[in-house]
Amino acid sequence: MQLPLVPLALLASAASLAQCWTPAPSEGSDLAAAESLKMLKAATADGSLKRELATKGVELMAGECTMENAAVRREYSTLSNEEKLDYTRAVQCLMARPPISPADQVPGAQSRYDNIVATHINQTRTIHRGGSFLAWHRHYVWTFEQALRNECGYKGYVPYWSWAKSSQDPLNSPYLDESEYSQGGNGEYEPHNCTIGLSSHLLCIEPGQGGKQPEPGSWNLDNSKLKIRLPTNKPINPGGCVKKGPYAGIMANLTATVPSWPGITAKTPFSYDPRCIRHDISVPLARKWSGDEHIVDLLRNPLYQTGIGAFQDRLQYTGNDTFGWYGLHQFGHFLLNGDPTGDITHNSSSTRQMSPYFGYTTKLLNRVWWIWQNQKPTERAFQVAGTRTMNNKPPSDNVTLEDTFDMGYNGGEVTIKDLVSTMAGPYCYVYR
Repeated sequence: MQLPLVPLALLASAASLAQCWTPAPSEGSDLAAAESLKMLKAATADGSLKRELATKGVELMAGECTMENAAVRREYSTLSNEEKLDYTRAVQCLMARPPISPADQVPGAQSRYDNIVATHINQTRTIHRGGSFLAWHRHYVWTFEQALRNECGYKGYVPYWSWAKSSQDPLNSPYLDESEYSQGGNGEYEPHNCTIGLSSHLLCIEPGQGGKQPEPGSWNLDNSKLKIRLPTNKPINPGGCVKKGPYAGIMANLTATVPSWPGITAKTPFSYDPRCIRHDISVPLARKWSGDEHIVDLLRNPLYQTGIGAFQDRLQYTGNDTFGWYGLHQFGHFLLNGDPTGDITHNSSSTRQMSPYFGYTTKLLNRVWWIWQNQKPTERAFQVAGTRTMNNKPPSDNVTLEDTFDMGYNGGEVTIKDLVSTMAGPYCYVYR
């Protein structure tokens, strides 16, 4: 029996629904990236970057990294559907591979992916708000990329997520629309109160409303401490387990360390504590804190061009006891909210433990640092600032270019000076 033809009007309607997402402006940061790429090309072509790196014994990757053969890390929405699927398959591969760490050291690790998560948990107190923050996370994402490529046959390079593009409509963006080509989406219905996202307890994150747009005045994003005012005219929507998208049903295996989600408690570090991934994507948070103007401010404001100290302090800025601020780094903790993404040791900048968003925060922040560095490639190549401990507690010496850190089972020991340029050390990549 011949099936009836589908009217062209219906096909056009379906196509329009599939393409209903409109990216928010990102021209400011994209222009800055293009300018930095041009500056990097010039510094590579005339040899000035190579000569500057050589002053401290750093060489271009194997002496062979050029602008022509450098890998290109691209924005997620620019990938083809097949490229998105390739990336997802590689991540799923790491989730399926057995762990390589001894069971007595990381007893909760159930997969190779968990090994990568555990490294971040183990070093959280020395890799944030200190001198190794940017270099450590740059290398951390690179080790993840290498695992995807060397252990799971991934042929591409890790994409980054432009928060600016999805700032006005994150739930329908290519990253979060819950299709097979996305990296997941929201959690199911689970009523809850607001979430504490800043250490000052300011700007609590009220429960999300799924795909529904918030009613005017229904969100409390002022600076009142934990002033909870829940919407009463609509049902409070997500916050529960993620059951849609390519990673539906995956489990968080490692116990929480600093949980922010109700009902989640920390157990013995690195122990096995299986539980579903919970998300509560905050549209108001995205609209207020992830627009392109925040990235452009970091890259153009003279206050943050004086040196890497001023730049990275602003990148991690969260306000004070009376004024709350979701800087780009903190925003990355809590856009998805939930568990374990609200746990700073699991989620902080990178891991999204056993969650579909591994490294999207760090990949974006690494791109922002890459842009900032390459505005002046030689002058900013070796800039470091900050101490060896988080917020200098306990008091510690300043980080130097000769300091090392150990990625353990994910890559061993490296020296900071070898990580300052994406054209040097073990790297050879640029951003588009």
